[in-house]
Amino acid sequence: MTMEASELETKVQTLETALAVQEAAMAGAQATQAATQAGMTTTFAATQSGTWAVMGVGSVALLAGIFLGVGIAKH
Repeated sequence: MTMEASELETKVQTLETALAVQEAAMAGAQATQAATQAGMTTTFAATQSGTWAVMGVGSVALLAGIFLGVGIAKH
């Protein structure tokens, strides 16, 4: 089974092309994973901020309600 030089060159070029496509696909997958992780981190930070904001407003409203309730009870 003897291959001619041109046939061998064609096979090598085909393998190089396939390898380049595979590397590009892997790089794309890694970029997608990094973007997903960044999005998840941002979403988590926003959720935490929202949670603390709601807790802060709720606490202020609770204190205001206590003082209003005490004021109304005295009358």
